[in-house]
Amino acid sequence: KNIYDSIVYSSLNRTYLLHIPPQYSSADPTPLVIGLHGGAAPGWMTFEQACKLSVKSNSSGFLLVYPEGVQVAGIRTWNGGGCCSFNESSNVDDVGFINALLDSLLLEYNIDTTRIYATGFSNGAIMTYRLASELSHRIAAIAPVSGTLEDENFICNPPYPVPIMHFHSVLDSNIFLQGGYGTKGISGYKFNSVNHGLQKFAASNNCISAVDSNYFVSENSFYYKKSWHTCNCDAEQILYVTGD
Repeated sequence: KNIYDSIVYSSLNRTYLLHIPPQYSSADPTPLVIGLHGGAAPGWMTFEQACKLSVKSNSSGFLLVYPEGVQVAGIRTWNGGGCCSFNESSNVDDVGFINALLDSLLLEYNIDTTRIYATGFSNGAIMTYRLASELSHRIAAIAPVSGTLEDENFICNPPYPVPIMHFHSVLDSNIFLQGGYGTKGISGYKFNSVNHGLQKFAASNNCISAVDSNYFVSENSFYYKKSWHTCNCDAEQILYVTGD
């Protein structure tokens, strides 16, 4: 079941889509996943179609909400701190919006407040890092895909350690694994390296130095895993880099 709705926050009408799996029961505390679309996307649908999170919600039984960034000239972005576009340059309070959205959903649904997770793609992934920093009291873990930590205006020291599982491709030419100006994306931003953000969180969480592993699935397929362990509150950090 899908419900497209909105709340008013900071004088803006902020939209979202809530997906409710068929097995949801108001009698049972249910995990919630926040799914954040990438920059330049028209809205939740592009992200949902690409990652099939609603299908996973139906099979695993978690609630799923797709917030939408403010739309300007037909595209939506998130204020990840150092990116992107209108939301960043206008200092739109996207952290406050998502915090208020959680408050609104908690009034209507039986959400397990210890299992609220965030994932996102590209600009949405950048936003998950900001949520982990500023809403660490609510976010249990994040799973960014093809994004980086871009907010250089805050000291990465969340009061509650947040586990991270990051996914990135070596072929990503919009946000390079090693950082710099992307050759494919339209944002024109110089992005930090993926390792930059993970090292900041690792230092904040007092993690032991990373362990690297290489895995070869087939002759033309591989992935690389880097993990930070023995972190505060067992807030493990894992980076998966794929060759496709």
